[in-house]
Amino acid sequence: SRPILDMSYSRHFLDFQGSSIPSSMKKLVVTKLSQNFREAVTLQQDAPVPLPGDGDLLVRNRFVGINASDINYSAGRYDASVKPPFDVGFEGVGDVVALGLSASADFTVGQAVAYVKAGSFAEYTVVPARQAVPLPSVKPEFLTLMVSGATAYLSLKELGDLSEGKKVLVTAAAGGTGQFAVQLAKKAKCHIIGTCSSDEKGGFLKSIGCDRTINYKTENVESVLRKDYPEGVDVVYESVGGKMFDLALNSLATKGRLIVIGFIAGYQNPTGLQPIKAELLPAKLLKKSASIRGFFLNHYLSEYKMALKDLLKMYERGDLVCEVDFGDTSPEGKFTGLESVFRAVDYMYMGKNIGKIVVELPHSVNSKL
Repeated sequence: SRPILDMSYSRHFLDFQGSSIPSSMKKLVVTKLSQNFREAVTLQQDAPVPLPGDGDLLVRNRFVGINASDINYSAGRYDASVKPPFDVGFEGVGDVVALGLSASADFTVGQAVAYVKAGSFAEYTVVPARQAVPLPSVKPEFLTLMVSGATAYLSLKELGDLSEGKKVLVTAAAGGTGQFAVQLAKKAKCHIIGTCSSDEKGGFLKSIGCDRTINYKTENVESVLRKDYPEGVDVVYESVGGKMFDLALNSLATKGRLIVIGFIAGYQNPTGLQPIKAELLPAKLLKKSASIRGFFLNHYLSEYKMALKDLLKMYERGDLVCEVDFGDTSPEGKFTGLESVFRAVDYMYMGKNIGKIVVELPHSVNSKL
């Protein structure tokens, strides 16, 4: 029996298209801590479909987002007390297929929702209703805003102190979160410099407002910055780490600010960090009255819903490009099904993506999966 489902809705055992909710599903589980995602994570074929509690939704995932931090999570770097096995994946978009009685005050079966919660790499995920974001429809573009868009929005708003004419350097600018840092800084009337790894990415960056793109495969980033921006840059949105961090630090203007939102260059290393030349850091900061600030989205959750609301409005007005990369150009083609999450993570670490990497989870409507 499933007594915790709200029985006042006769359709709760059916999704809104009339196919039965199965009793088992596929999901990805971390079975061993490792910075090698393929080694750490196992695809479970017959995990039980979870039941929503009184204040919960059962969401049938249609699109899930790939984040650089998936590897940090599967390596156990966020919380050393969590031991395998545990669920993986941070964000999803899908349909509500069942819900608890309290949750039914605000949500209905068939509603499109997005959420940020560990355990999205599964066909079904239980999401507390208070953490779910109602959407007008199930679209992968909404997924780009949940972590990537919100990170750019909140970090620049809280730490960037942007104003007209400021010079802003965005590293990995054509990536999932870089695309939003470029656009949001442009809206603040800043001059944007974006680093990327191909001319195709450079073209995309120019199309969303980048004033100067630097293809680090064909240009020397340090030389370009020294020549074109001799006074330095005012704000750096930095997600690469290692040598790029050092270079960005050296390129700061007087009173410049470097915002660290990640260091993807080190995530696949056993230690998680690539060494930086930090010995001279106090002297470098003092010399320029400069500052370095770290940003981790979890510490800004009180502002999160406001940020998301604003981002959704911008997208719906057509003021924000939400570029999605389904891996169509990857060797084995589009990322479809949970099996392809492994390929999608590899694709991101090879630096191939333009925009946010998203995996589609197709469901056969009339089957039991």
